[in-house]
Amino acid sequence: MNNKSTNSVMSERRNAEQRTSYQWYVVGICMVAYIFSYVDRLVLNLLIEPIRADLDITDTQFSLVSGMAFALFYAAMGVPIARLADGYSRPAIISTGIFLWSIATAACGLARNFWQLFVARMFVGVGEAALSPPTYSMIADLFPKEKLGRALGIYSMGSCIGVGLAWIIGGAVIQAIGALESIAVPLIGELRPWQFTFMVVGLPGILIAALMSITVRDPQRHGLEITASGNAPVSLRRSVAFMISHHRTFAFLFGGFTCTALAMFALLGWAPAIFQRIHGLSKAESGFYLGSIALLCNTSGVFFSGWLMDRFSKSGDTAAAVKSGMVGGLGLIVPVILFPLVSNTNAALALFGVAMFFSQFPMATSAGAVQVLAPNQMRAQIIAILLLVFFVLGLGVGNTMVGVFTDYIFGYDDAVGYSIGLICGVASAVGTLMLWRGLAPFRLSIAAIELRTDH
Repeated sequence: MNNKSTNSVMSERRNAEQRTSYQWYVVGICMVAYIFSYVDRLVLNLLIEPIRADLDITDTQFSLVSGMAFALFYAAMGVPIARLADGYSRPAIISTGIFLWSIATAACGLARNFWQLFVARMFVGVGEAALSPPTYSMIADLFPKEKLGRALGIYSMGSCIGVGLAWIIGGAVIQAIGALESIAVPLIGELRPWQFTFMVVGLPGILIAALMSITVRDPQRHGLEITASGNAPVSLRRSVAFMISHHRTFAFLFGGFTCTALAMFALLGWAPAIFQRIHGLSKAESGFYLGSIALLCNTSGVFFSGWLMDRFSKSGDTAAAVKSGMVGGLGLIVPVILFPLVSNTNAALALFGVAMFFSQFPMATSAGAVQVLAPNQMRAQIIAILLLVFFVLGLGVGNTMVGVFTDYIFGYDDAVGYSIGLICGVASAVGTLMLWRGLAPFRLSIAAIELRTDH
């Protein structure tokens, strides 16, 4: 009897260890996919000068390609894809999206004019819309609340690593082939170095799509909303109705996180231009310095925000995610105003690192707030709506505002630093204030929702 009991305990322990290993494997492969998504998304920004020269476009046109083309279609497809994710296989949806954005990134390298590049970027946005909402929902089903912040933080670190690698790899490729006038590619023809760079970073993502499809299974769903009839509907109408019923909470939540995200996206989109134009760094130098800072500061910022969220949560604060995001917004205000304005390159790089650290707080904390707040079968849809607002206003409008201010308000290319300091400083301050105002409504919503869900 004792032997049977001992064997049973050992078997349960092995099963628990295997479950834990698999849980972190899923987080790991999703993080790798996130890395690839950011590499494919942001390598464009490092190549701003040769693209502007070869396609003969302005800062405003470039901002539309880098921001609005991606953001609008990322946002437009996010909600319908999320609705699928709330009822169908999440790994299948994710792997399909990875395949699509990888092909679309490579297609950016075939662009010969503004509109061709714009359309290719649209499809990058459509593909990447299939990653985060299903992933956040899946991770929330794999981990308990006390570990959720760490798991989401590790997943979100993929964006930080992706930013760093996008700039480092892009700079290295340009340095290696930049002296060449063109590169002959079989079946395609002659490509400029910046066009070939898109091929190099885009196509490897197809392997990640295959690995996701083969090795990850959809986990059992938890936290389902219980209705009077016992059903658990997943309609978009019910998700929107849920948000309206907690409108004050979601207004402050979406408004605050979107403002801080606007500052983050503007930094990511225009930092290479600042250091290339104002400080005279080459594409390879700016890629190496900014990429190294992103790997260190962005990654530690996301991880620290997840750790801080877990710490607040363990102390019993149900608004832990909002509180952690507020800390990030507050810490961002001063460095994001100062770094574009200082003339010393080393000082600018140091301030940029501090700004990037705090700018990453919205990544894990906004997702964590929604996962705690929303019933299971609404999570992906509400995350998609949040990301819609993030990307249309944060990336699309924010990036475009920098280009418009530089071209039409200040009137010269080197004024991009003034545009960044003004727009990001105001956005960070407003975002912090909104998150602070949202703490009390968020706690009230959590208390009401916990009475209606099956945990």
